Amino acid sequence: MPEPLTLVTALTSWTADPVSLLVIVLLGGWYGLSARRLGRWPRARTIAFYGAGLGVYAIATLSSIGVYADTLFFMRAAQIILLLMVAPLGLALGAPFTLLRDTGPAWLVARLRSLLHGPFGKVIAFPATASALLIATPWLLYFTSWYPTVLRNGVVDELTRLALLLIGLVYFWSRLQLDPVPRRFHHLVSVWITLAEVVCDAALGLTLWFSGHIVAESYYQALGRTWGPDLRLDQTFGAGVLWIVGDLAGLPFLGALVNRMTKEDAKQAKEIDRVLDEREEAGEDSTRPWWESDPTLSERFRRG
Repeated sequence: MPEPLTLVTALTSWTADPVSLLVIVLLGGWYGLSARRLGRWPRARTIAFYGAGLGVYAIATLSSIGVYADTLFFMRAAQIILLLMVAPLGLALGAPFTLLRDTGPAWLVARLRSLLHGPFGKVIAFPATASALLIATPWLLYFTSWYPTVLRNGVVDELTRLALLLIGLVYFWSRLQLDPVPRRFHHLVSVWITLAEVVCDAALGLTLWFSGHIVAESYYQALGRTWGPDLRLDQTFGAGVLWIVGDLAGLPFLGALVNRMTKEDAKQAKEIDRVLDEREEAGEDSTRPWWESDPTLSERFRRG
């Protein structure tokens, strides 16, 4: 049982979780060495990977959130949101798979490319698959025996943390499309999916908030905690974290999507201007629709 949670202990309590430290050292070391080897890696991607990715992962597992995750329901809820929604977004913004493609061993890159364009890669990157994994995971965690097992079994706890991080990474990898993907989808698809996730986050939060059932009640009662909120209020706080913080965590993702859409629109506009300029220099009919000369649309236009 850790000390009673206060503002001081919330800021000063840390734990040296060996698995988390190993993940941070291995991923951080590989990313830094690979970026240096490449020599022309964007600084913004490095900041996102270390700060919003590994930094948030460290906060979720090594700070007071990790210390009190087995004691307070709302602290575990905060950890789940950070591992599922925030840290993976930072890692995905760092474009690690592109870095691996450009610097990794040839045999590994070939193997990953084969996996990416095979049936497994196409299924896992499909919008419905990645979204279903992200949405279903918290429901399965809280409303099955998974959650009590996580609290009682350290190995399951560590594996669950890594699974949450991996599920979130698969989701943001397939939605942001910064890294190579089997098939690209319009970013508006991700916007609509995000709106659906907002509804699901609200449904999960409201269910835990107003449910008369205390999740893992026997475990929390056995702790004999005499400080902090009671079990009902603790779960209410946790429901609010899952709902409100979960939705707030989606705002940076929407911002990243808008940024991607803006850049792609600007790139397409430059390509259209280039085609029009080439037609004008070649003396082509200026009344002819530009898309007939566009390399991505001309074939479709002829088929029509």
